Amino acid sequence: MIRVTRRTGRAPSQRQLRVGEELRHALVRILGRGSLRDPALDGIQVTVTEVHVGPDLRNATAFVVPFGGGQADALAAALNRAAGFFRAQLAREVKLRHVPGIQFQVDRSFDHASRIDRLLHDPRVASDVAGEDGSDSDTGDGSGA
Repeated sequence: MIRVTRRTGRAPSQRQLRVGEELRHALVRILGRGSLRDPALDGIQVTVTEVHVGPDLRNATAFVVPFGGGQADALAAALNRAAGFFRAQLAREVKLRHVPGIQFQVDRSFDHASRIDRLLHDPRVASDVAGEDGSDSDTGDGSGA
């Protein structure tokens, strides 16, 4: 999936994608260590699904979901409170001239995909989709009637 940035209207550069993926891996390592002092983050397992980096590489948004479900908004708020800690840890993990500021957001793409899946399996929608290819309404004479 090619993601177009809102401001420039262009897809992210290869550098943005590489830096984002490196930051994602580093965040997973940091979270895996369990060295967070915030009680709201104690023992919580987090999935970092994607990291988007701005065109100037100064800001990054990490999309997260709690592993196994849970309070996603509370998790994002707790991670944002610890953003300074994460930036300092990222500076040690990733070799960049400037470590971007990090912001955490709940990844709602799974909810969106689930909603689309439910809609596609709705009997009313399924009948419309089946009718488009002509298999249900085709009489075999090529006229479609």
